[in-house]
Amino acid sequence: MFLRKRRLAHLLLAVAMIFGIAGSASAVSQHGPKPTIVLVHGAFADASGWNDVIRNLQHKGYPVLAPANPLRGVDPDSAYLRSVLATVKGPIVLVGHSYGGFVLTNAATGNPNVKALVYVAAFAPDAGDTVGGLSGQFPGSQLGPDALDIRPYPGGADGYIKLSLFRQVFAADVNASTAAVMAVSQRPADLGTLGQPSGVPAWKTIPSWTLVAANDQVIPAAAQRFMAERAGAHVVEVKASHVAMISKPGPTTDLILAAARKTS
Repeated sequence: MFLRKRRLAHLLLAVAMIFGIAGSASAVSQHGPKPTIVLVHGAFADASGWNDVIRNLQHKGYPVLAPANPLRGVDPDSAYLRSVLATVKGPIVLVGHSYGGFVLTNAATGNPNVKALVYVAAFAPDAGDTVGGLSGQFPGSQLGPDALDIRPYPGGADGYIKLSLFRQVFAADVNASTAAVMAVSQRPADLGTLGQPSGVPAWKTIPSWTLVAANDQVIPAAAQRFMAERAGAHVVEVKASHVAMISKPGPTTDLILAAARKTS
C-alpha cells in the first residue's frame, strides 16, 4: 500500500512538472522573444564603450550585438550597419551613441525588424542634415578644429581628438586613467563625414527614445533636446559628459530596457 501511494505521488509530481514546464513555455510564446539590442558606437570611440551596458543587458537575458562602426562616411557606415541588421532575426532595438545615432537613423529605414531607436547623447538627424550643420547650429561644443589632430590617409583625412584635450572634451566625468586609455585607443572619423547629408530618417516611422547628457561638451544638450523633440522621442536627461553610457551605465541601460519592453 505504501509503495502504491509512493508511486502515485511520484506520478502526480511528474504530471505537475510537465504542466508547469508547458505553462512556462506558453508564457514565453505569448510575450515573444526578447529583442536583440544592437549598440552602435560613434567617432573617437569603439564598441568597448558599451561594456558596462552590455553586461547589464546580458544579466537581464537580452541578446546583444555591438558591431564596429567603420567611421568612413555616412553612406558607407550606414550601408555596413544595414548589412549587419539584415543578419539579425527577430525584433531589434537599435541604440546609437554620438555619430552612431546619425548612422542608425539611416540604416534602420525600411527594416521591419527594427522596433525601437535609442539615442544616447547622439545625433538624430532629419533628411538633409549634416554632422557639421547640426554641430554649428547650437553653441557650446568644444569639439572644434583646434581640438583635433588631422592625419591624412590614402583617399582622405582622419580627425583625432588631441590627447591633451580628450578628457575635457569627450569624457570629463570618467576617471583620468580610463580617459587616458580611451584617448590613445580612439578610432578616428573621416573628416569628409562632416558635410555628408542624412537621408530619410528612421524615426519618422519607428518610435524613439533619447538620453540627453546635460554636461555634454561635444553635442550640446540644447541640440540633443531639439533633435529629440523633433523626433517625438521619449526623453530622459542625466548629468553626464558625452560618454553617458560609460559614466552613467545604469540610466542608459534603463532607457534601453524601457524601449525594449515596448517591442513585446
